[in-house]
Amino acid sequence: MVRTPLNPRPAPGSPRGGPPSAWVRAAAGTAGVVLLGLGVFAAVAWAGLAPHPSFQLLVIAAGALLFPLRGRFPGPVLLALAVLTGLAGGAGPLAAVAAYGLARRTVRVRRRARLLAAAAALLVATATAAAPVVGPGRVPYGLALGLALAPTAVIVPGLVGTAQGQQRRLVRALRERGDAAERARLAADSEARTHERSRIAAEMHDLLGHRLSLISLHAGGLELALDRAAPELREEAVLVRRTTRDAMSELRQVLGVLGPLGRDAGPGVLTDATGTRADVEALVAESRGGGVAVRLDWTGPDLDGRPAAVRRAAHRVVREALTNVHRYAPSAHVTVGVAHEGAAVRITVRNGAPPGPPVPAGSRGTGRGLTGLRERVELLGGSFEAAPLPSGGFAVDAVLPAEPGDAVVPHTAGPRGAGAVAGAEGGGAEGGAANALTLALGLGALCVLMALATAFVYGSAPRPDSGPRPLPRVGMTYDEVTGLGVVDNRAVRAAATGHEPPRPAGTAGCAYPFNGATEIRPGGLLVARYCFDAGQRLIAIDRFTVPSVRDASPWETP
Repeated sequence: MVRTPLNPRPAPGSPRGGPPSAWVRAAAGTAGVVLLGLGVFAAVAWAGLAPHPSFQLLVIAAGALLFPLRGRFPGPVLLALAVLTGLAGGAGPLAAVAAYGLARRTVRVRRRARLLAAAAALLVATATAAAPVVGPGRVPYGLALGLALAPTAVIVPGLVGTAQGQQRRLVRALRERGDAAERARLAADSEARTHERSRIAAEMHDLLGHRLSLISLHAGGLELALDRAAPELREEAVLVRRTTRDAMSELRQVLGVLGPLGRDAGPGVLTDATGTRADVEALVAESRGGGVAVRLDWTGPDLDGRPAAVRRAAHRVVREALTNVHRYAPSAHVTVGVAHEGAAVRITVRNGAPPGPPVPAGSRGTGRGLTGLRERVELLGGSFEAAPLPSGGFAVDAVLPAEPGDAVVPHTAGPRGAGAVAGAEGGGAEGGAANALTLALGLGALCVLMALATAFVYGSAPRPDSGPRPLPRVGMTYDEVTGLGVVDNRAVRAAATGHEPPRPAGTAGCAYPFNGATEIRPGGLLVARYCFDAGQRLIAIDRFTVPSVRDASPWETP
């Protein structure tokens, strides 16, 4: 017996003895997830909403270094990636894949829930604390960013991984139960075949042993008679008796291959009249006496001229079928048909659906009796079928050869599970590819949501240079004032002509803006005037009211 070492030495260039391509697959997976993280960062940076880009790229690089360790240290790696995601949203895809893998492999519910909750809490806390330094700028916006990234980077992947892991474990358990049930069925069928072969061996021993015993007895009498009448022929009689004895011994040895030589006891002991029309009629009458409505349809001659093996097989088929009717459908109508035509004997036993409630599944038989019948019929070279009818009844159909051959090869069906296993393997490969594609698409959708959430939070957060625009003040240059939106409007200038107060001394020119400085009021127009000296410095800001003009609205004219 060859023993397999508990810790086999890994093959060179392969991780833990696996194929060398495992490194390639792991590297390709890591590179793909890192590219998704860079895509999230690039989408936010393209919108001009990513502060500290160098720091965020450094965080993504740190996450890429931690990511391959998720198989050996799933919990610590997930927590570390959650912290990095709080610092930079580009690490979110790495945390999502780590959360999915941990949830799928972790069996204990409490441990899985604690790890996912701790990772989500760390992500939110890190984003909130880092907001004033490397985040949106204010703590509430950092909290909003963490609350937006936690579902997409931890919670949703964790839930999907939990469902995938439970489904995987359930399928494995169902497959193991199916294999166990298949092994139990095969063992039961083997036991039924062995029992039936033992019965066949006993029947052949009884039948042939009786005939050989008679031959031996007559040979002994012939030996005594020839000893006096013809001594020269006595040796021939001795040879016949010894050959008969040897045939009995060899018969027992050959029948021992089929099984132990058991015996049927009681009223069911098989005799030379077994399987004849009178015997089948007796079985039908016995069922009628038990309260079952049975009808016999016999076609063709009697079976008394057929070999004993055929007659006994016919008897066993009828008896087993009627026994099942007594057990499971005693109130149903039964038809027993025997057709002896040519070189075949066909036996059919059909019963209708019982009028009462169906038999509970737990009280049904094991099917071993039918398996034994199939073994007996197929050993003779016949065929056997037993199946429920669409109407709710059951049918047993056996075809026996009238003269079985000397060498019979029993029909052996192929393994019932081979096709199923092959189909399951093919379906498993296709299902694995479809599952991988679905997970890839789901991860892409999560990355899009991460980018949108990050961009939304950063876009809505106030920037350091944002705030109310400063107002023009005396002493500013002309360019500074125009930079604040103060632009001269010819229509306002025309409306103010003749209604404005005197200009200050040293005025070289004035500007009359409209937007933000001029207001329309009932009965007039409040005009702002900005006067500049020769050095283009603002020296005065005046406001005065211009009466309304009915014929025209100068502020509507560009």
